[in-house]
Amino acid sequence: MLKTLERMLRWSAGLMAAMALFAIMWLTLVDVTGRRFFNHSVPGGLEITEILMVIVIFGALPMVSWRNEHVVFDSLDAWLPDWVRGIQARVVNLVCALTFASLGYLMSTRATRFAEYGDTTVYLQLSIAPVAWLMAGLLVLTALVHLLFVFVEVPVPSPHHPAPAQLEEPAP
Repeated sequence: MLKTLERMLRWSAGLMAAMALFAIMWLTLVDVTGRRFFNHSVPGGLEITEILMVIVIFGALPMVSWRNEHVVFDSLDAWLPDWVRGIQARVVNLVCALTFASLGYLMSTRATRFAEYGDTTVYLQLSIAPVAWLMAGLLVLTALVHLLFVFVEVPVPSPHHPAPAQLEEPAP
């Protein structure tokens, strides 16, 4: 089951973030080349880059959380027993789930407000609401990943046993 969830995350949020990063790369290449050789940049390039950066950052959040690759303060872990680190990991995942869910809720209220007011980008006049809804959805997805790890045993990194890059399913 965990492998299936990881595959779904990789093919949804991970692929979306990767495609957005690839688009930023090409947009930057075309923009710089246009400015350098044709004295003309891509119209609205900055706005497009900003939207794509949102997709890269928020699309990567569920994958970073799934792989437990966030920044960790672990200077006391060498002195904590494994059972304490297990409880600590569940509490931290619960706090993260609540935090991301709250941020997702706040972003959804902001997205609703953007849609009601008809807010758009300055140059290209693109609606901001769909971008904010995407941010809210990805924040909620990240919250669900952390909530899953409250109830499902996650390999807890220790000084002697680092966390694996991918979660393994138990043998039948």
